[in-house]
This record gives sequence, C-alpha cells and structure tokens, in this order.
Amino acid sequence: MRILILEDEIPAYQKLVSFVKDYYEEDIPHDWARSNVEGKQFLAANKYDFILSDIQLLDGVSFDLYNEVSIDVPILFCSAHDEYLFEAFNTNGIAYILKPYTQLDFKKAMEKYQALFNQGDYNSLSGKTISELKLALQEEHNNYKKRFVIKKANGIQLLNVSEICKVEASGDFCIATDANGKRYTISLNLGTIYQQLHPAKFFKINRSELINIDYIENIESHFKNRLLLKMNGIKEKVMTSSSTTAEFRKWLEQ
Repeated sequence: MRILILEDEIPAYQKLVSFVKDYYEEDIPHDWARSNVEGKQFLAANKYDFILSDIQLLDGVSFDLYNEVSIDVPILFCSAHDEYLFEAFNTNGIAYILKPYTQLDFKKAMEKYQALFNQGDYNSLSGKTISELKLALQEEHNNYKKRFVIKKANGIQLLNVSEICKVEASGDFCIATDANGKRYTISLNLGTIYQQLHPAKFFKINRSELINIDYIENIESHFKNRLLLKMNGIKEKVMTSSSTTAEFRKWLEQ
C-alpha cells in the first residue's frame, strides 16, 4: 500500500500521518506534496491506493490538479471548508472530514471509503463534479468578512475590509489602519479577525500584526531571516517574524 498526502500545513500533515499509522497499526509508505505542482509530479511517477487531500494548497486549490490529471483512486478530503461545500459531490466514492478533525472522524471516513471501494461503488472525479466543487468553493469564499462595524461615541462607522491596510493587536482589541493612515478600533482579538478575512488577501506576518497584500508597496530583506514591508499609508515599516517568513514568501506567489 502507498498513499499520497496533499496538505500545505505541516501540523495538519503530521496529524494525518499519525492518524494513518494508528488506523493501520503500522507505518504506511506515503508521499507528501504541498502544492499542485508537486502533486502532479508524484502522480505522474507513482501509483497510489488512495489520496488524502486538502483543498487549499500553496499554489491554488487541489481541484485544479484533479481537473488536469485523471484520478482513479479514492480521495479523502481533509479540509477546513464548511460542510455545505461537499453537497456538490455527485459520487459516493469520495469521503471527507472537516478540520479540526479527530481520530474518530478520520476512522469513520476511512471505513466509509473502504466499504464503497471494496463494493465497486467508487467513481472517479468527473469534470462536472470538479466544476461544481470549484463553484461551491467560490461561493464559500464570498462569505468572508466584507466590512466591520466601528462603534464611536456619536454613532457607528462602517470600515470596508478592502480598505484595511494593516491590523495590529492592542490588548483585547485591535487597531485597523487604512491606506490613508486612519486608525480604527475593532472590538475583537487578532485571531478572531484573521479567521474572518480571506486568506488570499490577508497574512499574519507576526504574533501581533496582519497585512493586506493589496497595500504592500515594497519588501526588503532584514537580518535573522526577516522581511521589512513598506505599506501604503503607514510611515513605519512592518516586519515578518523569522518563523513566518518562509510561509509568507510562498503566500506571495499564490
């Protein structure tokens, strides 16, 4: 047996490897790809019994890969996307689990796909299925936060997400800055705000700051594997942490 794991997040990949080992009670040979490009290379050179696949990879959605390469083995999607996305599936041969998933979730999904495959009920992904999935994914992306309601002494103000240049943590609150340098207080912590924003537009560059890619004016190298970012409308440069720089570089190229 050999499997392919398509997962861009290292902790999620490590969790899947652990779950597979626990399920089969032994180490199962596998290949690991973090992008569609790597996945295509592995699929061209190897045969697999099944695929564990995230949806969002470093260079786009995995549906692009499945639309380009014919897949004739079961796929178990392991994704953070909402459950309604998978209503677009028109084949019984595909299972899925939603992040944050547990060992029990993984076990049930594996048992489902194995039962279907062993009974001959498995059908490979069709072009129609992939198109429906990509459309559903696009609709889900439209559900990301579009504006924040800013409470002020004389009423409320609306801040469009597209106008946000940077968000910085400030205790239990955050300060959002627009491209004109105007600051707004948002009564949410940074983690909560980050989860509500589109991951293709916003990146958490360090523990206390996240930025909007549309307002990056210039990037320069700094010591200790860090990057200095000049943002439109902000005088002070912001800096990536040494632990986020590598992922930030990859994010920029998506």
